[in-house]
Amino acid sequence: MSKHIATAPANLQLTPAPKLALLVSRFNPDVTGGLRNGALEWLKERGIDESVDIYEAPGAFELPIMAQHLARKGIYEGVICLGCVIKGDTAHFEFISLGVTIGIMQAQLETNVPVSFGILTTYTEDQAVTRSRSDEHNKGREAAAACVETVAFLRK
Repeated sequence: MSKHIATAPANLQLTPAPKLALLVSRFNPDVTGGLRNGALEWLKERGIDESVDIYEAPGAFELPIMAQHLARKGIYEGVICLGCVIKGDTAHFEFISLGVTIGIMQAQLETNVPVSFGILTTYTEDQAVTRSRSDEHNKGREAAAACVETVAFLRK
């Protein structure tokens, strides 16, 4: 008979707190700043904010290699990637979005360190702003939660 094994309860508290890297794209700074604030808020609510190092990336495309580098250092139990790609008039959006998605997945699989995907890929600036607001739907919060929940699972 199978059984359900919860990987991370809603009130997740890890002891010791995991050492995390928060990697934030400088492109679309109003949006990525909101994502950063959301991630830090979620981490602070769980007592993890003191063990987070924050790094800036030039843009979303650079996040995968920077995340992989940080994951390989052996210092961090997880890396949270935050960025924003908003569709314009060219195919640039599709190439960047796909590259970042595949790159982040490869980074975590090659290092066995959770690298969470907090990259907004939206069609409009309004959609990006909505997802980076200071509320419970902030995607930075979700990326932080995903990273920490995965760390908790890997600690078992």
